[in-house]
Amino acid sequence: MAAAVEGPELEAAAAAGDASEDADAGSRVRPFLGGNRLSLDLYPGGCQRLLHLCVQQPLQLLQVEFLRLSTHEDPQLLEATLAQLPQSLSCLRSLVLKGGQRRDTLGACLRGALTTLPAGLSGLAHLAHLDLSFNSLETLPACVLRMRGLGALLLSHNCLSELPEALGALPALTFLAVTHNRLQTLPPALGALSTLQRLDLSQNLLDTLPPEIGGLGSLLELNLASNRLQSLPASLAGLRSLRLLVLHSNLLASVPAGLARLPLLTRLDLRDNQLRDLPPELLDAPFVRLQGNPLGEASPDVPSSPVAALIPEMPRLFLTSDLDSFPVTPRGCSVTLACGVRLQFPAGATATPITIRYRLLLPEPGLVPLGPHDALLSHVLELQPHGVAFQQDVGLWLLFTPPRARRCREVVVRTRNDNSWGDLETHLEEEAPQRLWAHCQAPHFSWFLVVSRPVSNACLVPPEGTLLCSSGHPGVKVIFPPGATEEPRRVSMQVVRMAGRELQALLGEPEAAVSPLLCLSQSGPPSFLRPVTVQLPLPSGITGLSLDRSRLHLLYWAPPAVTWDDITAQVVLELTHLYARFQVTHFSWYWLWYTTKNCVGGLARKAWERLRLHRVNLIALQRRRDPEQVLLQCLPRNKVDATLRRLLERYRGPEPSDTVEMFEGEEFFAAFERGIDVDADRPDCVEGRICFVFYSHLKNVKEVYVTTTLDREAQAVRGQVSFYRGTVPVQVPEEAEAARQRKGADALWMATLPIKLPRLRSSEEPRRRAGLSLAPLNLGDAETGFLTQSNLLSVAGRLGPDWPTVALHLGVSYRELQRIRHEFRDDLDGQIRHMLFSWAERQAGQPGAVGLLVQALEQSDRQDVAEEVRAVLELGCRKYQDGIRRTGLAPKDPALPGSSAPQPPEPAQA
Repeated sequence: MAAAVEGPELEAAAAAGDASEDADAGSRVRPFLGGNRLSLDLYPGGCQRLLHLCVQQPLQLLQVEFLRLSTHEDPQLLEATLAQLPQSLSCLRSLVLKGGQRRDTLGACLRGALTTLPAGLSGLAHLAHLDLSFNSLETLPACVLRMRGLGALLLSHNCLSELPEALGALPALTFLAVTHNRLQTLPPALGALSTLQRLDLSQNLLDTLPPEIGGLGSLLELNLASNRLQSLPASLAGLRSLRLLVLHSNLLASVPAGLARLPLLTRLDLRDNQLRDLPPELLDAPFVRLQGNPLGEASPDVPSSPVAALIPEMPRLFLTSDLDSFPVTPRGCSVTLACGVRLQFPAGATATPITIRYRLLLPEPGLVPLGPHDALLSHVLELQPHGVAFQQDVGLWLLFTPPRARRCREVVVRTRNDNSWGDLETHLEEEAPQRLWAHCQAPHFSWFLVVSRPVSNACLVPPEGTLLCSSGHPGVKVIFPPGATEEPRRVSMQVVRMAGRELQALLGEPEAAVSPLLCLSQSGPPSFLRPVTVQLPLPSGITGLSLDRSRLHLLYWAPPAVTWDDITAQVVLELTHLYARFQVTHFSWYWLWYTTKNCVGGLARKAWERLRLHRVNLIALQRRRDPEQVLLQCLPRNKVDATLRRLLERYRGPEPSDTVEMFEGEEFFAAFERGIDVDADRPDCVEGRICFVFYSHLKNVKEVYVTTTLDREAQAVRGQVSFYRGTVPVQVPEEAEAARQRKGADALWMATLPIKLPRLRSSEEPRRRAGLSLAPLNLGDAETGFLTQSNLLSVAGRLGPDWPTVALHLGVSYRELQRIRHEFRDDLDGQIRHMLFSWAERQAGQPGAVGLLVQALEQSDRQDVAEEVRAVLELGCRKYQDGIRRTGLAPKDPALPGSSAPQPPEPAQA
């Protein structure tokens, strides 16, 4: 999240990030050194550059008071560079040695290499501000404890498990941040920091606080959120200057009554604890936040130790694939669903027993809300009843495969609330290198999915103004002046990068360049009361002193417009060495371009589409031992070779199609042509055309069975499958017409691949099927659906040599399997049909028979047949429900089928 700076600090904070302005035009270090500020954290090789400056510009460095240096460097080089600071930068007042400029494959900031500091740094006599965040410190360097003038110390995102007692001897310290570390205890000497005004210890492992903390007489803000605190010392009531106390997400069962008598306290955050009782003064206070606490409930019949005692007693449920609901009681429970989803209901989450239902849905464009640069990472989980209010948030874990390495991206869980979609605060937990859990707290039940998006930074803009910075690109800032809004409003930003090579290839111009693409959004009124200043980095390779202003264009796009508008003449562009600043009154998309081309708006639209396009190939393969089984798949180009190597042992077919480009979530379909048709009616099949939706991180694959009305006894059938964009139209163009449209800008046709059904070797099979006499049979029940003789014949015709494995998984004894083989020793089809139908006759009237067949097929590695059986069942159930509605016999509550429901109509034929 971006740091928000309010009030009088706004102007200074905005200026602190600009390290390259007003420098000597003739200096070789113009991009880094400006006045008394030196920024080397945004450039590779910062340590080498600083050492070079120590040799080449020693007098100029003596004027530097503010230094920023990245710690993503070689540790030995970093140590040698830091050792030079006391001699070369003796006037230093602010030193920022941060990691976090680099990100891992999931968009999370990486820690720097800093593990300690040279002892000589204590010689920086004027140092007042030290930032060591996002590093690998396990202990606080000893030299820090000798910096007597230090006023601000930032140690967040390190590996500190304790703080030294000597920390209490820093006489000038006013701000201390040690968030996201591993602190388990605090030193009593911390209470000796008499000048400390702001203390942030959130996201640690603290379970107790020393009573001495009540000695912080100047403390204004105390943040202890997301720890393991079970109680608070009564001495907190002695913090008479305290205005803000944050204690959410702990294990507190009570709080000291004296907190209600703190005279200056304006906000007390106690959300998500175990509080069952509070002093009346706090219960009625408007500044206290209490959501997520079991207030007023009787204590459960378990020991009072909050977590260690509750979790072992919590019921654990592991659901199989044939269950779609489970009960939850006030006692709470931990649930693992068959689809790989985990839920944890804490004790007291519900006051009365409730039945939870779930479904894992295939993603569809109408159900999956994706932004222009988002990517879907999971299927859609639906939890019912929708909108149910739990008294405590429910923990939800969704399993997904991590996306490819991309800079400035993050993974979030997206959910629907009322009529809008929003992203939940998400934490990632690694199960295996290619399997991750997205963990969030579900405030309600609805639809949930995992999405990869550009890193989003947000803040609440108060009337006093604030500063919003991008964590993905520190040079992107938005400065809100005082009076920009009357009421606080929430604003957010996303930054998207475009590789220079792609732009230059698109424009055919080697010197063309663009800035990062900036998207700004807000809540509340569409416009601000006063202009807001936006800062964007100049396009890569361009500096403010060398650019040709006639080639610089500021572009603006406001959805749902089609094109980008060039607004360069409508705004005042203020240029520095590295940045461009301009003012706006409402938010949308902004982009800086540097090019000699005209009509830049149209080119920007093409470039923006290029950012969102995926290069894919289409494949169509036939199973080697069953050519009527066809596998269709749409693959990102980088996955084609590995996928084909895995499939070609069992499948054969033509080379993949030429590369085509598709958007995330784009619909397309496959149409079989020239005598080939789909053999079974499927829910995803419209008049013989198979519908797809492309998602770059999901498996866009389907296996279908095809047939033909042509005479295969005379010759092989040479057909084809063609892929078209969009939903299935009323009429698919013929191949000749599609070929003519191939070069058109809006052509629907993408590719055509051949399909060949070999000539039948004999005509015995049709006669055998025609002469086959079977007793009437409906396998299944009204709840799970029915399979008829025709459906079972279709399954039998596809098992082939796998039938003994399927038989054993169905429970057929090995002795019976041997008897079938002997009785039909020269007839493979007879073996399969006899086994399957004799088993089905024994299962007649037994509940769960169809589920047992599907399970046996999956265990035998015949997922293709299992999916077809599911599709037939789903189609049959749908037709059954339609038949009930047409006859007027549908019950009032469709979820509770009436006992007098009519017999189901004939299921779909496979």
